[in-house]
Amino acid sequence: MDGTGGRSEGQTNVLGEPIASCSHDPVTGFFRDGCCNTGSSDLGMHTVCAVMTEDFLAFSKSAGNDLSTPHPEFGFPGLKSGDQWCLCAARWEQAREAGKAPKVRLAATNWATLNICQLDDLKAHAIDLN
Repeated sequence: MDGTGGRSEGQTNVLGEPIASCSHDPVTGFFRDGCCNTGSSDLGMHTVCAVMTEDFLAFSKSAGNDLSTPHPEFGFPGLKSGDQWCLCAARWEQAREAGKAPKVRLAATNWATLNICQLDDLKAHAIDLN
């Protein structure tokens, strides 16, 4: 085993640049490395660096994924509005279709996201475009 959990090194963001960190407080990412890196073991594709909102957190909870409640036994602090978190691309797309998508940081959103989400949709929700 290579210790990367199937993660590819040198991943890029949706803009084709080296991927930026998403959050270290709380620490995010499928690999808990602060980045929205992905690999063969990341079946949920946790690749969208999103800024949580109360609206999205309520939507996610109603869709069966409670991101607000802490679960210390899993090292999960529970998220609040303003936290940045690597979301599953399919969940972000589902929220977008429902009009509940959180904002995204393109610089920290993995290129693999484009297998599920359209770049124009991500740009429409971006907080880091000039």
